[in-house]
Amino acid sequence: MFRPCIDLHEGKVKQIVGGTLSDAGTRTNFVSEKPAAWFAELYRRDHLRGGHVIQLGPGNEAEARAALAAYPGGLHLGGGVNAANAHDWLEAGASHVIVTSWVFREGRVDWTRLDELVKAIGPEKLVLDLSCRKRGEKYFVVTDRWQKFTDLEVNAETLQKFSAGCAEFLIHAVDVEGLCRGLDRELVSLLGQFAPIPATYAGGANSIADLELVTQLGQGRVDLTIGSALDIFGGSGVKYADCVKFNRRKHSGWAVP
Repeated sequence: MFRPCIDLHEGKVKQIVGGTLSDAGTRTNFVSEKPAAWFAELYRRDHLRGGHVIQLGPGNEAEARAALAAYPGGLHLGGGVNAANAHDWLEAGASHVIVTSWVFREGRVDWTRLDELVKAIGPEKLVLDLSCRKRGEKYFVVTDRWQKFTDLEVNAETLQKFSAGCAEFLIHAVDVEGLCRGLDRELVSLLGQFAPIPATYAGGANSIADLELVTQLGQGRVDLTIGSALDIFGGSGVKYADCVKFNRRKHSGWAVP
């Protein structure tokens, strides 16, 4: 299935090349003249649930809150989430909160923090972002705007262990994010084989055929986010309207929220 996104950077809806996100200079594919709420309203109109609003750094809270208000209960919120503010984001309209960096400390999982977050909002409202980069032949979770490697490998054991404390996984293939050069098929297959709960993959999609490919490689258990290739984000490879049609074909029991 297609999952929509709203990536916020410096208060604007953008599409960036994931591996370049840093203070030294970020490669940007697209900057929208439209506010985040415009995209949220579009997703609401087309009944697309479970998309994510990601705050890439500071200065994005107002736009994030506006998007959540435009589609209450329809979007996940990530970026700067911790145990102290998670409930507030849910109150602001997020259906789930997404967390990565806060549950890692010095490159390792901080199980105390994760437990604190689960107790604060419940696992059913939590999405764990296990976005990763490849080192050698293995995938490792990266944090802090995808620049810092952790020691956590994305594999069958990790996915099984973390699934007990969250509702979904969100996983960007950072090395191909924003490049529109094709999916990381190996990572999608890994998620389809080993993720015991729903997972959304993002990174490299460049055609509508990628939705069917992810369905196949992910064994029907992995959804796809398309960013830079999408026409509403200035791309030429994928039409947003075709993504909506794809979901409607796959959901014979399509329900209006």
